[in-house]
Amino acid sequence: MHKDVERVLVSEKQIDDMLTRLGNQITKDYEGKELVVLSVLKGGFIFAADLVRKIDVPMQIDFIAASSYGNRTETSGIVQLKKDTDIDMAGKHLLIVEDIVDSGVTLSYLKKLFESRNAASVKICTAFDKPARRIAKELKIDYVGAVIEDEFVVGYGLDYAEKMRNMPELYVLKRSVYEQED
Repeated sequence: MHKDVERVLVSEKQIDDMLTRLGNQITKDYEGKELVVLSVLKGGFIFAADLVRKIDVPMQIDFIAASSYGNRTETSGIVQLKKDTDIDMAGKHLLIVEDIVDSGVTLSYLKKLFESRNAASVKICTAFDKPARRIAKELKIDYVGAVIEDEFVVGYGLDYAEKMRNMPELYVLKRSVYEQED
């Protein structure tokens, strides 16, 4: 285990089971529909890559980069759109795929943005949901891999200072690592 992590929160086996469950449900829900999977960069790409291989419907895949955090651990409340989509979403069924829903500010913004661009539907899928930190209380998460406790987590796409995304499980970061930076 990495020296900066305290413990495993979600194991590789749990992640694999979660992917199978989500893939089966999404396949059922989008049968016969024109699906676009939109991965939120950077953290969502690992989850999205694993998830799309479990979904058995034709789809397009695109990427968007947006954040309300920047390099901070608390949301600024202001969403920055750093990379927009390449696909016109009008009339398409959009599934936004994110690594974690924390405050919900970014996803709430993205959902409203694509509704205003006339997507046929906009749903949200997250690997991990941390409802204790939710600011955007109105945000509905349609597909949730796992609900997790309010801990600073890394691995499986989630980072600390742009590191540890590649770790195969979800880990709790040692408090001493991020508190020394404050």
